[in-house]
Amino acid sequence: MDKIIDGKAVSAKVKDSIRDEIAREGIKPCLAVILVGDDPASAVYVNNKKKACEYCGIESRSFELPENTTTEELLKLIDDLNRDKDVNGILLQLPVPGHIDSEKAIEAIRPEKDVDGFSTQSVGALSIGKDGFVSCTPAGIMELLHHYNVEVSGKNCVVMGRSNIVGKPMAMLLLRENGTVTVTHTKTKDIKSITSKADILVAAVGQPEMIDESYIKKDAVVIDVGIHRIDPETHDGRRLCGDVDTESVKDKASLYTPVPGGVGPMTIAMLMKNTLKAYKDQQGT
Repeated sequence: MDKIIDGKAVSAKVKDSIRDEIAREGIKPCLAVILVGDDPASAVYVNNKKKACEYCGIESRSFELPENTTTEELLKLIDDLNRDKDVNGILLQLPVPGHIDSEKAIEAIRPEKDVDGFSTQSVGALSIGKDGFVSCTPAGIMELLHHYNVEVSGKNCVVMGRSNIVGKPMAMLLLRENGTVTVTHTKTKDIKSITSKADILVAAVGQPEMIDESYIKKDAVVIDVGIHRIDPETHDGRRLCGDVDTESVKDKASLYTPVPGGVGPMTIAMLMKNTLKAYKDQQGT
């Protein structure tokens, strides 16, 4: 049995389904993407989102703002996009330059256009089980678990990391499907005693290859959210890896996501899915 969870293949199926529905219905959803500054990684992500939009038949509008853009200027653009009835989704590429109030900018995006699922209203809806947009990376992980028929109900689920973008919404999604969920973080004592009992382990710790076989129990499902560029000797940014030491865990786990090609492709696929949902909700279809 192949233990690798193929995010590329699953994301392709999601995007194909979206493309087919858009073509069949003869519709044109529109996603506006805002990039502030010239962060190279962000530029790559934005370009990948543009390509996904083009593939799915979604109109992509790109707003690339200079590094010295003020919070007020960014808020003015967001307000204009909120008012534009032809724009269905608004995405602010993070991180933004340090002088910009990112929280204020995210909250300025109307909930019905918050396709990243980062606003207080979106997170609140998720926490009480109401309909709304779910942060794309956790939503993509759930899609992977469903595709590979991983049962969540009644399972011990451990989420390593408590960020607002991944850790917290991930825990809520697993809880929604009746998983027994534990969240570990930097203040958690004896982490291995917790993670080694997990049937499903989601690693979002932000540390290259920190999670080795000593953190997991036999036949656990291991989801690696991390992405880092390191060099085996100098750590100067030459090799892609995740938070999980894949070579160490691959024989012990029942299923695991690789880096690259695991969770990453799903994030963009779910953004496309959220954009289509935004269009349909706004059209009342």
